Amino acid sequence: MSLIDPRAIIDPSAVLAADVEVGPWSIIGAGVEIGEGTVIGPHVILKGPTRIGKHNRIYQFSSVGEDTPDMKYKGEETRLVIGDHNIIREGVTIHRGTVQDRAETTLGDHNLVMAYAHIGHDSVIGNHCILVNNTALAGHVHVDDWAILSGFTLVHQYCHIGAHSFSGMGTAIGKDVPAFVTVFGNPAEARSMNFEGMRRRGFSEEAIHALRRAYKVVYRQGLTVDQALTQLAEPSALFPEVAVFRDSIQASTRGITR
Repeated sequence: MSLIDPRAIIDPSAVLAADVEVGPWSIIGAGVEIGEGTVIGPHVILKGPTRIGKHNRIYQFSSVGEDTPDMKYKGEETRLVIGDHNIIREGVTIHRGTVQDRAETTLGDHNLVMAYAHIGHDSVIGNHCILVNNTALAGHVHVDDWAILSGFTLVHQYCHIGAHSFSGMGTAIGKDVPAFVTVFGNPAEARSMNFEGMRRRGFSEEAIHALRRAYKVVYRQGLTVDQALTQLAEPSALFPEVAVFRDSIQASTRGITR
């Protein structure tokens, strides 16, 4: 029995592993590659060049690999690369890159992209991230591993969302969010750290306490960013988690959410 519904439309140049499932009325275009164990639901549109890895699930009405509407895009060949074990729910839109940046939009492994979320051109999503319903990422956004963006979160172009960070519902992010930091509001403000997420992922209590102290250095002592980074140098040498927090601040080009 064929795993590809006869009502699906698949370009002859598309490359699908033998066990890929494709639902009715889905359209898979030229230049699309799909790895083993991936399930494409009904009414999905995939446009290439797009490479989709193994054991992904893409639900109905998603549009994956479409041209970006960015006005500097003039039809150049750009890519979308999706890793393994991702879940892409109903109505998600993911655009390919632009040659002015990476020429590639990238989604890593083990991510959950919930209904009607949008991932803009040249964005880079790490691993184990969750984009809750109606989250929207503008172009050139980077989201590091284990970040969670709650429903209706909006992220401005070129922002960097740090590892293990968390945004509350309806947050509008216009600056970089350091690793581990929890932000809420419009515009986003730093409120605390994602301590509950750390505990669930097995962080030691010593590391959590060190991060709590590091957060106070940056956000509660009235220091400039440079002064705070200087104070964090010693704890960063003792705790790799604090080093991740410090490095995410030091690498910011847009300024951090405060």
